[in-house]
Amino acid sequence: MKTPNRQSFSCNLILLNFLLSSLPLIQSTAGSGGATSGGATSIAFATLGRSSYGFDIYALPTTTTTIASPEEIRLTDGNSVNYNGYFPSSSSLSVFPLLPDQPDPTTHFIYVTERNGSSQIYLDALYGTLPLKTGSRSMLESFPSKSNQLQIRLVGGEQENGRVSMKDRPSLVGRSLIYVSTHEDPGEPRASWAAVFSTELATGLTRRLTPSGVADFSPAVSPSGIWTAVASYGEKGWDGDVEELGTDIYVFLTRDGSNRVKVIEHGGWPSWVDDSTLYFHRRCEDGWWSIFRASFNNIGEGELGSDSVVTQRVTPPGLHAFTPAASNANKSFIAVATRRPDSDFRHVELYDVDSKNFVELTRPIAPNTHHFNPFMSPDSNLIGYHKCRGGGGGGESNDLLLEKVRSPLPNVSLFRVDGSFPSYSPDGERIAYVKFPGLYVMNSNGSDIRVVSTRTAFSTAWDWKRKGVVYTSVGPTFASESTKVDIVSINVDDEDLSHKKLTLGGENNAFPSPSPDGKRVVFRSGRTGHKNLYIMDALNGEKDGLYQLTEGPWSDTMPNWSPNGEWIAFASDRENPGSGGFELFKIHPNGTGLQKVIQSGSGGRVNHPWFSPDGKHIVLTSDYAGVSAEPISNPHHFQPYGDIFVIKSDGSWIRRLTHNSYEDGTPTWIPKSMKPGNVEWPNGGLKCSFDDCHWLNISPNQESSTSSIRQCGSKS
Repeated sequence: MKTPNRQSFSCNLILLNFLLSSLPLIQSTAGSGGATSGGATSIAFATLGRSSYGFDIYALPTTTTTIASPEEIRLTDGNSVNYNGYFPSSSSLSVFPLLPDQPDPTTHFIYVTERNGSSQIYLDALYGTLPLKTGSRSMLESFPSKSNQLQIRLVGGEQENGRVSMKDRPSLVGRSLIYVSTHEDPGEPRASWAAVFSTELATGLTRRLTPSGVADFSPAVSPSGIWTAVASYGEKGWDGDVEELGTDIYVFLTRDGSNRVKVIEHGGWPSWVDDSTLYFHRRCEDGWWSIFRASFNNIGEGELGSDSVVTQRVTPPGLHAFTPAASNANKSFIAVATRRPDSDFRHVELYDVDSKNFVELTRPIAPNTHHFNPFMSPDSNLIGYHKCRGGGGGGESNDLLLEKVRSPLPNVSLFRVDGSFPSYSPDGERIAYVKFPGLYVMNSNGSDIRVVSTRTAFSTAWDWKRKGVVYTSVGPTFASESTKVDIVSINVDDEDLSHKKLTLGGENNAFPSPSPDGKRVVFRSGRTGHKNLYIMDALNGEKDGLYQLTEGPWSDTMPNWSPNGEWIAFASDRENPGSGGFELFKIHPNGTGLQKVIQSGSGGRVNHPWFSPDGKHIVLTSDYAGVSAEPISNPHHFQPYGDIFVIKSDGSWIRRLTHNSYEDGTPTWIPKSMKPGNVEWPNGGLKCSFDDCHWLNISPNQESSTSSIRQCGSKS
């Protein structure tokens, strides 16, 4: 194959990146009222499983089925987390006039990446010969130099007025990029911010295609580019489901979002075959996730025959099949992700819709690895997907102990700690955190990691006055009121790591928070049969007396004492006990002045409050922004809706800090600016140590009768 001229390629690449980097930034309608705390401070938080992802985009040729020893090809460069790829058509690439004047590259692909502390969409082009039987390898290894690699950031990395957002599931249509972003606040608690946008790459002009007040997920553009299909709530909103969102499929004109019509009741993750046929997934009455085909009349110019949609279940009961990928070039098969009862991992398979046969693609190659969200090349010759790269090299590690995240707040740095319940010593020099089941302490730069307790622990807090003293709860998590859990203090500077039990008799005593004067500790306890708040002596615990701060047949939990000592913030379900919904309250330590600060809609969650160093703001985790992606498209998260927010302590203003589809939680606010950058785990961390969605582990009753198929395949 002819190699591009290195000098002309480099010049064109520099010019192209300059032009794209100068495009106008995406504008946000999110309000900005309210100031952040004075002085430079930091917020740290945890994200379940995130440091183990290390996703890269991989591909297999569909001719794999005829190759004796097929091997997958890694397409992305190993930097950070790369996922949800898309192969654009050659006609769509005309928007990039400065691409080298050479034969078509082996592959162009667009994907989402989370490098540099924010979500972005990149276009990569790799020039070379695609090896089919060269061993599992990166395509980049085929090239003599980086002059054969082109990488362009299309959207993302914006920080207009401090706003950052997620960018997801991209498609390139003509001169425009279609994708999901969460940069616009709908203004309603517990309403998803996910919406479909179109950015014209030549000008940077960005248009919202999703109507106001509506949440759209998983967009797919039809082969002609005329139509875009989405999974959407419409106007009914999110009901709190964390497994299947209960979305319907809508179709609208790609150019401006008009002529929007619901074509399918109950469905997600649409994928077009042609402009009158698409595939989607849903969970059936028999419990199996299955793929369906929908056919409707394409009346003509801007019109769909939505009144005559016919749906048909195409994958049988007996296995889970979801996130379909189809191609107009070959309508006889689709690519799907599956979870079979005899496997603990999800895999990509081809399904012949005519013969009704499956062909396993990834399981013979990597049986003990999860493979996510397949996508197909326009000519149907290549199947892409993402998976964890494990120990494969070629780029920067994602096994990060500390990760810098782009902050939308001035003077407030933001970063992720690979451990739950992080808290900082008053001088900011050390971090305590939980890595289940133990409690750890390290320096704020990630050095000198030490185990200070091997017992099951949750929550951490440092004493304000006694150097080296950390409070925690030891015992089972997410347990009943009578469960034996106690508060202990640990002097991490003692050689023997002395543990002092502060509560007596168990009864689920947890979430200690010391007072600023170092004299008292507030905590929650289930000793009356209900979880309420109590205050005890910081040195001798409850044997020196106990004051019950709140009382009632509800759960008050996760207290945090303000730096000036005047308030205690806490989460509570007192307005609807036992509902699973939690609001944020605050109260004076003497039991007066109870105020509700914020709630996240009916049944919503506001948890883990922590005061800013000046006490004027509170950082918290909440489902205030709903959910940002179909949960089944991700690894497992117990709460795939948690984001980090900052609110004024009087509840008058709120700002979203994190934008992703993971579970962010347990934030802490540090009274100084921390600048650790990215810090890798000393021994490489735990690569790919995450779970698939837990609800896929339960196989439904295998009732493969035709009646169950008919129930799930009726006309929509």
